[in-house]
Amino acid sequence: MTCLPTALGGASYYGTEVEIFASLEAEYDRLDSIFAGLSEQDWNRPSELAGWTNVDVLLHLAQTEESVVSTLTGGPAAAPGGQPLIHGVSVDEAMDRWVTAERTGPNTVYPRWQAAREASVRALREADPDRASAWASAPLRPAALATTRLAEHWAHALDITEPLSIPYPDTARLRHIAWLGHRTLPYAFRLAGKEPAPIRAELTGPDGEIWQFGPSDADSVIAGSAGAFCRVGARRLAPENSGLTMTGPHAESALRLLRNYAA
Repeated sequence: MTCLPTALGGASYYGTEVEIFASLEAEYDRLDSIFAGLSEQDWNRPSELAGWTNVDVLLHLAQTEESVVSTLTGGPAAAPGGQPLIHGVSVDEAMDRWVTAERTGPNTVYPRWQAAREASVRALREADPDRASAWASAPLRPAALATTRLAEHWAHALDITEPLSIPYPDTARLRHIAWLGHRTLPYAFRLAGKEPAPIRAELTGPDGEIWQFGPSDADSVIAGSAGAFCRVGARRLAPENSGLTMTGPHAESALRLLRNYAA
């Protein structure tokens, strides 16, 4: 589950709310078209996440989409039984407990996710764009929350599609996720007990476009594939295997700490 620093809730977003909501919905539609073709056997195969099947991953996404609706409409971002989403345990442990408590088959989970994702997008579009709502350990405004939902669905899509050898090509929507990863680098530095440093990212999108984030005069630069940058941030690719170049005194640390989810 994606969790970001409080500062992100008040950060000026690089794109419009309409753009991120449309991108989120497009990613959901792409996923839905893939999910519709999976057999029960496919759903019950192990995912890339240890201990979770593919249907467990989808259940997690359904649960957290329902939590988006809850928090945007004035309720808590809650786990089963109305308990707080984070209650004295790590986010990973809380999510695992939640999935374990509601584990069931694809015939129940898939339509649950479909309903939850439609309700989530509707709630995000209708929410006050300037109001931050509770989310895990920090409040987020709707555009930022939508970006985290895009990042989470994209990362978990890899967890499902890669073991099944289903193509899941990168799209221009990675720009949102790359922005998110770069924007939260100060949080990642502080989480590791380090002083944040200016970092510039010069990334090449899937269609050859160049995306640049960070101050132009930063002496630490990460450059290369946007897809690799996003996968490192999702902890689906090791920095040393990413092919990204790192120059300057802080680029290597920044890439190692890059993240867009909670500890």
